[in-house]
Amino acid sequence: MILAQEDLHTDPDAATLRDALRTVIDPEAGMNIVDLGLVYRVAVDARAVAVDVTMTSAACPLGEMIVAEVRATLESVLPADFTCAVNLVWSPPWSPE
Repeated sequence: MILAQEDLHTDPDAATLRDALRTVIDPEAGMNIVDLGLVYRVAVDARAVAVDVTMTSAACPLGEMIVAEVRATLESVLPADFTCAVNLVWSPPWSPE
């Protein structure tokens, strides 16, 4: 489900943002990044959002594209006065479990 900014009647919470991130697909795995376990943290604080994501491997050739899509997805659903930080992290290492 893609949320439009006007669909957010209140400030977004982490669950709402995770739902929006389900639209971001890892093309190599063919799954969304939330169900794949690539989203480690979604934090909403005052007027800011911080998201920690990882890749299936440090050599992932699509990492920059996925991070850019995460940022664009969040910015499309956040109120205009929110800031958004997307952090690419490597700890803990991703695993299929």
